[in-house]
Amino acid sequence: MSVQANLKEIQKNISDACAKVNRDTKEVTIIGVTKYVSIERAAEAVETGVSHLGENRLEGLKEKSNRLSLNNVVWHFIGSLQSKKVKHVIKEVDFIHSLDRLSLAKEINKRADQPISCFIQVNTSGEQSKHGLASTEVIDFVQKLQAYPQIRVVGLMTMAPLTNDESLLRSTFRQLRLLRDDVQKLHLSYAPCSELSMGMSNDYAIAVEEGATYIRVGSNLVG
Repeated sequence: MSVQANLKEIQKNISDACAKVNRDTKEVTIIGVTKYVSIERAAEAVETGVSHLGENRLEGLKEKSNRLSLNNVVWHFIGSLQSKKVKHVIKEVDFIHSLDRLSLAKEINKRADQPISCFIQVNTSGEQSKHGLASTEVIDFVQKLQAYPQIRVVGLMTMAPLTNDESLLRSTFRQLRLLRDDVQKLHLSYAPCSELSMGMSNDYAIAVEEGATYIRVGSNLVG
């Protein structure tokens, strides 16, 4: 299917999910995850109106951002980020979705010329295979980030388990939303933490019902 047809279906599903919980569809931004597709396919997504793209590798990010530099694409780095690659990545992206340790915050702070919009990655499912902070570590971590003025915590990010168990998915997403609310209650100028990056191709509709503001869709959008 064309990206345009895929996008239309995704937008309908988002609209239906928003209607269920009385949300405005304008609150939800689609990030087209282009890490497994060609530059041409990524360009097709941009041409259909997807202005946010996500990559998880520096090489793919640089290649695509160079080719699509005239398209006003908003770039998201959505993979685990090694400290040694920070100096290259922050020149290419608008958002980093995988801040999960102080050593990474320190490196971002050292290399950035201006505040970098970051999502703190939280392992709300507790799976050993996933990166991210435990839910109980988030508040302490956010407070420690005050020492790094180039870090701006715009929200929290999580990856749900690969499952069809809707109650488990909802629990994973809801936990992130409640954590986000707890961070907001701290009223920290460097951590407005208004956003929730959660939901992928198999579970984005549920994520939207649970409050997602950014969904990361790859296979259902670009294949």
